[in-house]
Amino acid sequence: MTDRRKRGRGERAGLTRQSVLDAALELADRKGLRALSMRALGAELGVEAMTLYHYVPHKDALLDGIVERAVDEIALPAADTGADWRDAMRAYAESLRTTLLRHPGVLPLVATRPAATPGTLRAVERGLTVLRAAGLPLGRSVDTLNALSLFVIAHTAAEVASAPVNEAGAAGSPQALAQLDPQDFPLVAEAARTGAGTDDAERFRFGVQALITGCAALLGEPSRD
Repeated sequence: MTDRRKRGRGERAGLTRQSVLDAALELADRKGLRALSMRALGAELGVEAMTLYHYVPHKDALLDGIVERAVDEIALPAADTGADWRDAMRAYAESLRTTLLRHPGVLPLVATRPAATPGTLRAVERGLTVLRAAGLPLGRSVDTLNALSLFVIAHTAAEVASAPVNEAGAAGSPQALAQLDPQDFPLVAEAARTGAGTDDAERFRFGVQALITGCAALLGEPSRD
């Protein structure tokens, strides 16, 4: 039996590194990254801030950790499925976007912090393994995965940032743009009125397809419909 007298404050609170990081991710999603501090996180978990340093030694480790927890939710491609690398990268892009939309609080971190933990580096390794297994050179594999990931992150960040603007009545919303004078802005007004090119998911998939098709062409691979 465990000697309870020897257990630390974190253990008495039933904490683990995973539960601390999950709580930090939830707090960042709910209140924004600026609200995330050791003191605020401790209050969420019902412990003193100092208790958390047993699981995350400093703030940078906490930030890297919540990126890792978000990355854990991404459906990463497997190298042994025999799937075409373009299909695998398309599925990865869709899963990354879905995950980031679910965790908007972590978006600034994913956009600015390099993969640093074993968990995030394993995700990179799996993506590169798929591309190398398809015969892409290592350098081009890194370029392809990096370009695709950056596109997904930027597109998703724009979706999250523009959500309040797109609300009915807001300046710059489709409803407001549809009221523009068609003499001055005929194409913008028509696109807003008809919805042409304004669906985020459709625009995202077009961009992913264009990027993957372009990478394949630069690598000398035959085009696919």
